[in-house]
Amino acid sequence: MIFRLPKSRGAGEGEKRNLLTVPMLPLRDIVIFPHMVVPLFIGRERSIHALEFAMGQEKFILLCTQKDPRKDEPREGEIHRVGTLASILQLLRLPDGTVKVLVEGKGRAIVRQFQPISQFFQVEAEELLESWEINSETEALRRTAVAGFETYAKLNKKVPQEATQSLVGVEDPGRLSDTISGHLAIKADEKQALLETLDATRRLEQVVGLVNRENEILQIESRIKNRVKKQMEKTQREYYLNEQMRAIQKEMGEKEDLKSEIQELERRVRRKKMSPEATAKVKHELKKLKLMSPMSAEATVSRNYIDWILSLPWYEKTRDKHDLEEAERILEADHYGLEKPKERILEHLAVQSLVKKMKGPILCLVGPPGVGKTSLAKSVARALGRNFVRLSLGGVRDEAEIRGHRRTYIGALPGKIIQSLKKAKTNNPVFCLDEVDKMSTDFRGDPSAALLEVLDPEQNFGFNDHYLDVDYDLSEVMFITTANNLYSIPPPLQDRMEIIRMAGYTEVEKVLIAQQFLIPKQCTANGLTQENIQFSENAIFSIIRHYTREAGVRNLEREIASISRKVAREVAAKGKDHQVRVNSQMVGKYLGVAKFRFGRTEEADEVGLTTGLAWTEFGGELLHTEVVVLPGRGKLMITGKLGEVMQESAQAALSYVRSKAETLGLSPDFYRKIDIHVHVPEGAIPKDGPSAGITIATCIASALLKIPVRRDVAMTGEITLRGRVLPIGGLKEKIIAAHRHQIKTVLIPLDNEKDIKEIPPRILKAVDLVTVDHMDEVLKRALALDDPDSLFKTPPPPPAPEPVYVPSEPPGAEIQAH
Repeated sequence: MIFRLPKSRGAGEGEKRNLLTVPMLPLRDIVIFPHMVVPLFIGRERSIHALEFAMGQEKFILLCTQKDPRKDEPREGEIHRVGTLASILQLLRLPDGTVKVLVEGKGRAIVRQFQPISQFFQVEAEELLESWEINSETEALRRTAVAGFETYAKLNKKVPQEATQSLVGVEDPGRLSDTISGHLAIKADEKQALLETLDATRRLEQVVGLVNRENEILQIESRIKNRVKKQMEKTQREYYLNEQMRAIQKEMGEKEDLKSEIQELERRVRRKKMSPEATAKVKHELKKLKLMSPMSAEATVSRNYIDWILSLPWYEKTRDKHDLEEAERILEADHYGLEKPKERILEHLAVQSLVKKMKGPILCLVGPPGVGKTSLAKSVARALGRNFVRLSLGGVRDEAEIRGHRRTYIGALPGKIIQSLKKAKTNNPVFCLDEVDKMSTDFRGDPSAALLEVLDPEQNFGFNDHYLDVDYDLSEVMFITTANNLYSIPPPLQDRMEIIRMAGYTEVEKVLIAQQFLIPKQCTANGLTQENIQFSENAIFSIIRHYTREAGVRNLEREIASISRKVAREVAAKGKDHQVRVNSQMVGKYLGVAKFRFGRTEEADEVGLTTGLAWTEFGGELLHTEVVVLPGRGKLMITGKLGEVMQESAQAALSYVRSKAETLGLSPDFYRKIDIHVHVPEGAIPKDGPSAGITIATCIASALLKIPVRRDVAMTGEITLRGRVLPIGGLKEKIIAAHRHQIKTVLIPLDNEKDIKEIPPRILKAVDLVTVDHMDEVLKRALALDDPDSLFKTPPPPPAPEPVYVPSEPPGAEIQAH
């Protein structure tokens, strides 16, 4: 093993470390290696002071690189500790106040301590020792490094030939690696890592890897430059040939095709009524097109742009129908129920018949799948006499889908809004933006943010598509958006729309929809007549109750279609006169085993089992909640894939029961010796929301008191720590779900009393709605008690304090106290 030891400067004879005190010069983004002679231009005052001090001493200075080159005044912790100890060969002051200094690297050193000098950095540094071993591997690395650097010098014209010649005869692997590293165009961090590597053999191996990487990059750059050069030569050649062709065509008069195309565009521009901005833009593009070669790519882009602007309906519109009775007849014929949306459309028609011009309304129909949101938008277009276009936003995650791409991109097109208006051929269609809640966001932008301008009546008169780059008036478009829920729609977008909620259908409404719409539609679709197939009302009820569970009628239509296909097969086999009357007994024959149980509640009242109500984007559902009490140490276990809000509701419910422990007849520390397990079945389905609070509290109270919960009672409401019952949403859907499962009594928050009027009267006759304001009322009505008033007991008075023995006072104590 051979070691190279640098000479000790400033160290005593008996010292173990080679310590020296030198000024330090922080460098921004360069790393100086030993054996390098480098000119530096210094402008910072502290650095100039350090150089002047070094010149007055031994002319040695420590060169260290900053960790962040953007810092003008780096601190001690922002400078790498390992640097190069260099000697100053020459120092020259320039007229602009900067200093040019020529330095030569002597060896590596590490900063051990900064000394408190304000004018410049002065450090106590230790020289670092390098080590290497002379063997065949070192010789192989040396030759590989020299050969690789020769290749690098040929590929990189910035490396002088003298650098290659200086490597000849260098046997020292440390000096060889430092010399090569100084000429490599690599990052400062990589050079710093090489500077900090003291093992010369290992450092040379790293340098070989970096040289090979840089050679590969330079070869790729060379190939790219050659390709670009060939492409430029090809482009110039094509331009020269095109100019010759133009000259020949001019002489021979063979430009009639191009002239006729441009003339046709000019005729269309003159006939087309557009906005002043669009007209000026088209004329400018047409003028440029005349000067372009017809075979050039730019000419194709300009032609497409002009064609897009001319094909848009700038002022073409349909005349609205103002017959309110006819519009109401069309809406009633197409859809059953849906009173609120229909009323809003008729209000719009009434206002439009009184006002010459009004801004198009922006409606958002929110409701479960299958209730007719999209088909209602089509009916609105038919009632108004407008064209209808639909754009599905499900899965859209690119802002350019709404606003379009700029013309600088190859294959650029306008956004879907402009494309749909071209398809509609009028500037006042009914525009359905379907599934507006299914948009998402990624690195390409947020499409919901792009819709803010489209759906704002105060802004959309000047909608600017990136491709067109001119304002287009969307104020006369009637936008109707559809969604299954609102929580995934950003609040600013919700603020720009008029929200109209569409609740699920009741069973009676579904029967009427099936009789008036679905059965005739499927008869026509399957080639049947009204005589071939007839459904009894009980058969439709059976399909709804045992084969579908939905808020809409989409699955109901599928089941009716399935029966219709089977009947069509019988008619095809037995003749067109064959008739089938489908009753409730025949439904099972055609559809098989029932998929859902209906109207079957628990056979008996049970302890710790309560029926709650939930609202989902598919409508209302029952939410059975179970609680068991186990021996334990006061742990609350919550299962059933419950969300964070629902878990907090369970904790609030337990806290309420604990606060009522004495009045309920429980020991104040009852929870210390038991574990309470709360479970909501159907564990694979995520559940969340605060409306199950009173349900969980009733379950916990029932399980602790060993009192069953009435099986014919359902409930919904948020609970507070003090036992108050707060209002919830989706009341209509929840009551419909309770009616669907033959629940007789439903407990609802008192503040939801105002929402009862939205529930159909037929359901209100079948379900008894009880408003409650406090959890005490819930327990009295939900628990199976002979005397509900006996549930809450008056807490016993606190026990009298035990007598405490007080020793008799010594004589004179009373006098001393006074």
